[in-house]
Amino acid sequence: MFKIRPLKKIRTSLEIGGDKSISHRAIILSSISQGKTEINNFLHSEDTLATLQAFQNLGVNIKYNDFQKKVSVEGKGKYLNSKNITLQMKNSGTTIRLISGVLSAQKFSSTLQTYFSLKRRPMLRITQPLRQMGADIKGRKKGAEEYPPLKIKPVDFLKGIEYRLAVPSAQVKSCLLLAGLFAQGKTSIIEPYQSRDHTERMLKIFGAKIRVNRRLISIEDSQLQGPSEIFIPSDFSSASFFIALATLTKGARLLLKKVSINPTRLGFLRVLRRMGAKFRFININKNYFEPYADILVEHCQLRGTKIKEGEIPLMIDELPLLFVLACLAKGKTQILGLKELKVKETDRIKSMEYNLKKMGAKFSVKEYLNPQKEKDWKVEIEGPAKFKDASIKSFSDHRTAMSLIIGRLSLGREAVIDDIACIDKSFPEFLITLRKLDK
Repeated sequence: MFKIRPLKKIRTSLEIGGDKSISHRAIILSSISQGKTEINNFLHSEDTLATLQAFQNLGVNIKYNDFQKKVSVEGKGKYLNSKNITLQMKNSGTTIRLISGVLSAQKFSSTLQTYFSLKRRPMLRITQPLRQMGADIKGRKKGAEEYPPLKIKPVDFLKGIEYRLAVPSAQVKSCLLLAGLFAQGKTSIIEPYQSRDHTERMLKIFGAKIRVNRRLISIEDSQLQGPSEIFIPSDFSSASFFIALATLTKGARLLLKKVSINPTRLGFLRVLRRMGAKFRFININKNYFEPYADILVEHCQLRGTKIKEGEIPLMIDELPLLFVLACLAKGKTQILGLKELKVKETDRIKSMEYNLKKMGAKFSVKEYLNPQKEKDWKVEIEGPAKFKDASIKSFSDHRTAMSLIIGRLSLGREAVIDDIACIDKSFPEFLITLRKLDK
């Protein structure tokens, strides 16, 4: 068990590490482009290093300075020079799903192995459309679903398709866009709801033939050219833990610097504003391909709200944290469209329900039919809860762990948790950053 001591005050400024989603994509596109690209403020985490090491193993010359958070990539062009290879994806869902789009068009065979938790993540959502494009990709079958490891064999060519996503997923969309770079003809993707658009934005600065018309994204065979330099803003999902902490902690006033304010990442803030949160953007930079700003947050009492299915894709990583905020808000909060939480690193509905009920929250989970007439899940929370002392069980899930730690610390209480190693997956400096608040 690990004990995290209470914080004395929160009246300072912080810098959070680089955005995880953008870090992944910067490595991938730099590797398959022409020219040299310098990546600044790269996030050092287990997931992003899985992507970096995979492309190093594929023969790309990548130099990484952890101290300066800089990565230098000498692009190999679209077609990588590798022999048949086995790559380790570790527990990174982003790595395995995005790299599959690239490897499906290569002239060598590849096997994508994973660590334990990723072996349970569904892959039919990428293997099925890739096969429609002509790819030879197979996963481990279990019933009607496919799971890692994935095996990919070379084919003569990929062909463009029009594909309507069943689930609004930035990972699936990005996988198909990357495959579309190699395909004959146009590849078009239609989203049911808009998801994160980091891939589309970055493809544009690498010179891809891509068009975006709201939820319709089209791409054609393109040769990419590195932009020489990329700056990665601070990760909004990581910053959200401190936005929540400052919102919940009496007397708090916190400035978070150079945080990504990509509109497709701000669903969490839109919901917080409805709940009465006090924050504002300062020093806004909208001229870069990824907008960023400083975010000033102050304490306030939140009130309950209703979150609909269409809002979920733009706040998918922040949902465990939102559960905590809802428990401490006045009134009832209802959150619809949560089925994707059941196929993350763990079933995040169950992991959060277990812990929050143990802490004394009024937290209920119900099944229902969503607007697409599919089985879905909703959560109803009645607050404000009077949290009681209880040890936290992370279920080896980084976002479950960090969300619950924030809930405990915001009340001025010690957090006792069974596992903190899982936090390294996305935010290895989380505990160090917490300690900076006490200085």
